[in-house]
Amino acid sequence: MVHPARQRETMLGLRCQVCVGDTRTPEGILFLESAKDGMPATGTPVRSAQPPVCRRHARLAAERCPYLAGNGHVAILAHSAPLYGVIGTPYAYTSGGLQALAGDDVPVPYGDPALRWFLASQLVRTLRAFTVVSLDDLAPPLTPAV
Repeated sequence: MVHPARQRETMLGLRCQVCVGDTRTPEGILFLESAKDGMPATGTPVRSAQPPVCRRHARLAAERCPYLAGNGHVAILAHSAPLYGVIGTPYAYTSGGLQALAGDDVPVPYGDPALRWFLASQLVRTLRAFTVVSLDDLAPPLTPAV
């Protein structure tokens, strides 16, 4: 999991989660998702809380992220990735004051009334108009990762 402040910064600006460099290219924005749930179906939007990566750091991120290294990864080049909502902790106001409720890590969309009592920890984007790619097939970065 990416630190919440770093996750917000990189998701808002579509910046690389490793170097905070720009991830936008003419081919799309590169996201790495867990292969745990299999390949996303063509035309089916994917919701992601994982910030994008630049090509220079894509392989490094896939190898060093414990979740991706343990489950494998799916590389997605997205042409559209609008903000969808957030993941976090729901709260309720009780006679004892504010009470944190059990969260389920299901993204809550912007505009949902539940957001009034919600402490967000991760931004979520919807990946649309994407292509599943192999990191080996991507054009090499201009400079190697350090």
